[in-house]
Amino acid sequence: MRTEIDLWEEIGMKKRIYKWFWAWDFDKEEKWLNEMAEKGLVLSSYSFCRYEFEQCKPKEYGVRIELLEHSLKHPESEQYISFLEELGVEQVSSYMRWVYFRKKTADGPFEIFSDYSSRIEHLNRILFLLGSIGGMNLYIGIHNLFLFAASGHGVSLLGVLNVLIAPLLIYGCYKINQKKNRLKKERQIFQ
Repeated sequence: MRTEIDLWEEIGMKKRIYKWFWAWDFDKEEKWLNEMAEKGLVLSSYSFCRYEFEQCKPKEYGVRIELLEHSLKHPESEQYISFLEELGVEQVSSYMRWVYFRKKTADGPFEIFSDYSSRIEHLNRILFLLGSIGGMNLYIGIHNLFLFAASGHGVSLLGVLNVLIAPLLIYGCYKINQKKNRLKKERQIFQ
C-alpha cells in the first residue's frame, strides 16, 4: 500500500518536496532521506508531507527518524536530545513526537538504536500509537453510526470516515508487528 505525492519546488538555495509516507513506513522514509543526502540534498525542515532540503556535499550527512516516548518538551525527551547533540547529532525538525535528526558522516556511523532491544522498543512505541488511534477511530465511528441511525438522521459521514480509517491503522499495526517479529528472530539468531 503506497501513496506518494512527489512535487518539487525550488526556493532559492533550498528545495521543497511534498511526499507522503505512512507511519509504518518510517524506515522507507529514512532510506529516502539518506538517498537525498547522498545526492547532496540534506533535510533542513519537515512538516506534514513537506520536506525542505538544503544543499550539502554528497554523502556529507546521515539522517535518522525516531518516535519519542514522550512529547518534545518532556524533560526526558529534552535530556535525550541534549545527549544526542553532545554526540554531534543535530535535531533538524519534529512533527508531534516524530523527530528528524542528522549527523555528519565524517563524525562516524550514525545509529540511534544500538541493539535489537532498542529497535524493538521503538517499534512498540509506533505500534502503541497506531493501535490507540485505530481503536479510538473504530469506537468513535461505530458510536457515531449508531447515534445517527437511532436518531433517524441517516448516516454520519464522520462515523463512516472513522470506521474506514480504523482498518488502515490496523494494517499499519500488522506491518509494524511483522518488522518487530523479524527483529526478534534476528536477535535470537545472534544471541
